[in-house]
Amino acid sequence: MDEEKINHIIQQYKLKKEREYNNYHNKNKLNEDYMIKNKERAKAYYDLHSDDRKNKYKDNAEFVKARSSYNYYKKNNNLSKFREKFPDKVKLLTDMGIIKGVTVDFN
Repeated sequence: MDEEKINHIIQQYKLKKEREYNNYHNKNKLNEDYMIKNKERAKAYYDLHSDDRKNKYKDNAEFVKARSSYNYYKKNNNLSKFREKFPDKVKLLTDMGIIKGVTVDFN
């Protein structure tokens, strides 16, 4: 694709986004029926997927705690102490890509 086609596609995308924004804020947002239907749809989606969110938080709880501890030690300039105290958290964060270039002996 040449430069002209790329610029045309970008311009079309910007116009589309602007049109959608104006359509929502000047037409749909003011329509009471639309807002009621939208709230009902959002509530139905929330009720249907609440268990999925709970499972996601349970699955990621260990990672979130490890990342929080890492950020605490990083803020206080004690990363060496973090690596000594929590080698399992260091391994988890290294596997997830949060910590890069760390070698830890897990024997």
